[in-house]
Amino acid sequence: TITISRDSVGEYWASFQIASEKPFRNKLKKTGSKVGIDLNLLELINDSNGDSAANIRYYKNSMDKLTKAQRKLSRMQEHAKKDDRSIYSSKNYQKQRTKVSLLHRKISRQREDYLHNLSKREVENQDFIAAEDLKVRNLLKNHRLARSIVDASWRKFLTMLQYKAELYGKTVVLVPPRNTTQICSACGFTLKGDEKLTLSDREWTCPSCGTHHDRDTNAAKTILKRGLQIALQS
Repeated sequence: TITISRDSVGEYWASFQIASEKPFRNKLKKTGSKVGIDLNLLELINDSNGDSAANIRYYKNSMDKLTKAQRKLSRMQEHAKKDDRSIYSSKNYQKQRTKVSLLHRKISRQREDYLHNLSKREVENQDFIAAEDLKVRNLLKNHRLARSIVDASWRKFLTMLQYKAELYGKTVVLVPPRNTTQICSACGFTLKGDEKLTLSDREWTCPSCGTHHDRDTNAAKTILKRGLQIALQS
């Protein structure tokens, strides 16, 4: 099947859906490696090996340019209303609207390209990946962080991991995120009450076993343990 669509810039795109009795991709060689992934806003991901990938914040980095373009578009709309003119017949308005749409599309494409490369890298290097099954809709209720969460596109990244793992013969398990930052990955002790970490606490020492942790690396190790347990039970 072929689907023809028109984007906000005004360009037309053809999307082809095809099927084959043979796989489109060969299975990747096994590496014998497994990893847990913690998703956050300081870095996009931190893993159980102590590695990280930057959160580039494409929307935030383009905010000034986008804001200026949108303000100009808004002023043109106001002038058209005062002059009792239709914005659809205003060439200058439509040119500026296209510029705004191009900026939005560029941001989206930059982010998507980065997530594709990052998810492919993880699937190529790992046989087993455990990641947090974050409920992004619930997290967006925090209005102070909503824009940053949308910019990070955690859910899109998780979706890419899942379908690429299936395509290349690897395994991805999504685990409940509850208390992953509050549990010691060494002994399993859970911080409670006044002991609980706040967002500003980046390192901590387990009061039970004395192990010193980097907050995000420890969370990733806990996520990996949960993922392995879930995989054994299924």
